[in-house]
Amino acid sequence: MILITAVMLAVFGGMAIAAQDKYTLKLGKLAFSDFRGYENWENVAVSQTETQLKVIVANDVMMKAYRQGLPADGKLFPEGSKIAKIEWTFKKNTTSPYFVQVPDKLVAVDVIEKDTKRFPDTHGWAYANFLYNATSDTFAPEGTEPNCGYACHTTVAAKDYIYTQYSKR
Repeated sequence: MILITAVMLAVFGGMAIAAQDKYTLKLGKLAFSDFRGYENWENVAVSQTETQLKVIVANDVMMKAYRQGLPADGKLFPEGSKIAKIEWTFKKNTTSPYFVQVPDKLVAVDVIEKDTKRFPDTHGWAYANFLYNATSDTFAPEGTEPNCGYACHTTVAAKDYIYTQYSKR
């Protein structure tokens, strides 16, 4: 009995130790740890594609800029601005008395950070997608450098490379 208990403790203890710490992940110079606490950041906006629900959240630096009217033509977000986009598949809420879609399975956490010293080649912005694998309960960076979103964001260069507007409350 003691042997069985010891083996079970070793197995479960090893599993706990092997659990991923997402904050150790990096994509080039951009670290997931730069976004520690994003789960508690303020909501900027919500969006829906054909297959996903997304919530965009921002740190205090970026929220202050949003409240001052950014993104706006020719105005820049301050250094230290950070945004995270949390993406899920969606499903119908079966308990609601009316039709409503709600988050289902986590798909990814995408992040953007402004630091012109670290990321001068992309006008100060770094972009990363951290894809979530539900089977292993782990995240993995997509790509090798934190410039994956830059090409898409050049269409909003006049708004400091940020698409998402702060919605009226």
